[in-house]
This record gives sequence, structure tokens and C-alpha cells, in this order.
Amino acid sequence: MSDTVTREDADGVATITLQRPGLSSALRIDLLGVVREVAADESVRAVLLTGSGRAFCVGQDLAEHVESLRGDASTSLSVVEEEYNPLILALSALPVPVVVGINGACAGAGLGIALAGDLRVAAAGAKFTTAFTGIGLSSDSALAARLVHCVGVSRAAELLFLPEPFLAETALQWGLVHRVVAAEEVAETARRLAARLAAGPTAAYRAVKRVLATAATDTLEETLALEARLQRDLGQTADHREAVEAFLAKRPPEFTGR
Repeated sequence: MSDTVTREDADGVATITLQRPGLSSALRIDLLGVVREVAADESVRAVLLTGSGRAFCVGQDLAEHVESLRGDASTSLSVVEEEYNPLILALSALPVPVVVGINGACAGAGLGIALAGDLRVAAAGAKFTTAFTGIGLSSDSALAARLVHCVGVSRAAELLFLPEPFLAETALQWGLVHRVVAAEEVAETARRLAARLAAGPTAAYRAVKRVLATAATDTLEETLALEARLQRDLGQTADHREAVEAFLAKRPPEFTGR
């Protein structure tokens, strides 16, 4: 726990909240630490990542960045390799579903962090932007790759070359977010979604994440082979047996994550 990032656990859901909109070095380091803790906690079956106040995450803390540039511009962006990359890798590697509650503005690396999750709930009217070329930089936080996967190369190019703001409603049309609700409903909607996933077949979700991570780059043969291995393993889980028995008995399954 810190004044930049907090974690709360309930019913198998770990809720991680960014307490500041700007990605300061302290926030990045604290967030990475919390994500790693969650990854190692076997009691966690889903993650909810959200922000506080009127913004989700607006990217790099520019006030801190300016001080770094004034000190030694040649090393000011070493934080991309040292802090941003490990954070995105850790978020992407979480073995459980990650729901992102985008409670407000989402920009730059903040958008990259949001797209590292699996499902996204956004506040109506929330503003999004890629931001990077507007300050003379290219993207980081795997934003270009995530955009290509979500909206295709053509629209990704437009969003990165012309970093004009767009609203949550447009993000929904493009497939960047999955739900848009009133701002005051984001927390509860995202919480319910995370709770639903936490009560589901955890091993199957983990397998889905593995397939989705490589589906766009693997060959057909590689995808089929991976699916076969995962199905073989999942077929031996208690959750699979429970689901089949529940179906035959015409009752809802009770998943344990095993």
C-alpha cells in the first residue's frame, strides 16, 4: 500500500487503484510491485484496475519528465526500458482476467496500460488520446501493437500520427473498450464484471489469455497445436468435470478454479 497505488481484495478480486493521474516514477514502481504481488497470490482469481478522481491515467508525469530532461536528456527516457516495459510485461502476464475501469481521461501510456487489460469499462464522455507525437515522441507501453490488434493498422496509424482526442463512445465503436456506462456506474459495473470472472473457470480463462496473446502472430498449425495442448490439460480439471455434470443435471456449475 502507498499513496500512489492501493490494493483491496474481496471475493477473489484484487482491486488495484491508481491514486494519481500522472505516471510518476514512484507510481510506476509501486504499480509494478503490486502487480507482481497479485500475480503470486493464488487466492486472486480476477483483477480490477482503475483510477481515482476524474481521470484514469493521463500518461507520463510531465512535470517530473521536464526536470529529468533539464538534468540529462540523454538518459531521461531510459525509464521506458527500466520501468514502463517491465510494468506492461507484468500486467500482460497476469494469469487471471484483468478488468480495467476507465473512470476518466486516458492518454498516452495510460492508454497502453488500459489496453494491457482483458476487458475495459469506460465512463461515458471520457476522453482518450494517444498523445505521444503531440510531444515529439513515438509510442511506448506497447501502444502501437495493442492499437493494431484492436483497430487495425490503418486506424492505428491515424491515431498515432494525429493524436486527436476521441470519446469513450467512439472507443466503444472501434472496439477499444467493451462497455460504456455513466461515470458514477463505472466502479460498480467493473466490479460486477470482475466478480463474475472470479467466480468462473479460472484455468480456462488462463488458457484463453494464452491463445489470444499469440493468435494474431502464430501460424494456423501453431494455433491448433496450442489449442490441443490446452484442451487436453483443461479436460482433466475439476472445473471441466463440474461443468459437464452441471449441464447434465440442468443446474448452474460451481467453479473452484481447479
